[in-house]
Amino acid sequence: MKSALGAAPRTLLVFVDGLGLGERNPAVNPIYRGDCPRLRRWLDRHATPVDATLGVPGLPQSATGQATLYTGRNAAAFMGRHVPGLPGPRLREFVARHNLLSELIRRGYRATFANAYFTDDIEEVRRRRRMSVTTAAALAAMGRVRARAELFAGRAVYHDLTRETLRERGYAGPLIKPEEAAAHLLDIAREHDFTLFEFFQTDLAAHRGEPKAVEAVLARLDKFLAALAGWPRRRRGLLLLISDHGNLEDGATRGHTRNPAPLVALGRGASVLRERVRRLEDFAPALLACYPRKNSRLQASPLGI
Repeated sequence: MKSALGAAPRTLLVFVDGLGLGERNPAVNPIYRGDCPRLRRWLDRHATPVDATLGVPGLPQSATGQATLYTGRNAAAFMGRHVPGLPGPRLREFVARHNLLSELIRRGYRATFANAYFTDDIEEVRRRRRMSVTTAAALAAMGRVRARAELFAGRAVYHDLTRETLRERGYAGPLIKPEEAAAHLLDIAREHDFTLFEFFQTDLAAHRGEPKAVEAVLARLDKFLAALAGWPRRRRGLLLLISDHGNLEDGATRGHTRNPAPLVALGRGASVLRERVRRLEDFAPALLACYPRKNSRLQASPLGI
């Protein structure tokens, strides 16, 4: 099997929950009135619209949208409906059987999930009745997720970037800047062929419907993205940003929207992704087309290192 690019790119994927392509109207869309110039420029100049509706009636939702992104299979059609929030056992099993991280590792690549979990007990994460799509994929692919030790050593990134939300969980350590979180993520990406980071504060803030909170989340995310922007040039890599459904881009509602999700693709292989991805289910196959199977018998370590 040949790659669509020749040699496979070193890919950094930033998943941003609940970010759609909406009106370029600051009265409606907080992206166009907030302090997020990098994100705004990427959406205006580099984003391909991706249909998130999956051909199923109703508003797109997180569990089935994310499962579709990471499996290349229409999870809403599989479930018979859009599934909100976190996946149940049936959808988790669907993700465990077919996911991007597992397939990349099977093909001989070093793939990893960069998010940290505030725990020292990975088995506790595995026993949870409720877990995210990305957690289910990481556990299936690598057998574990990054924990507190990796976070404090700068070998993982917490989902809010600054660790501020850890205060309510008893964390008394220093907060960090979004730029420092980006530096940690880039260090991880340099050691892997494919690195995934998930940011869902956008969806949470949009559901709360507090404009100032939404703008604060966007400003924090923008600083993080700006610090990642040099990745394609410095590493001849591929930098991707994608979402699962719309939400934050329409301040007139606290719910999800039918707006297309953006795919921002920058760097080596960007044109391949932009040409091939029109629906959520196109994403995983298009990305995997850039990663031919290697002739390697090496087994991945628990973190794909």
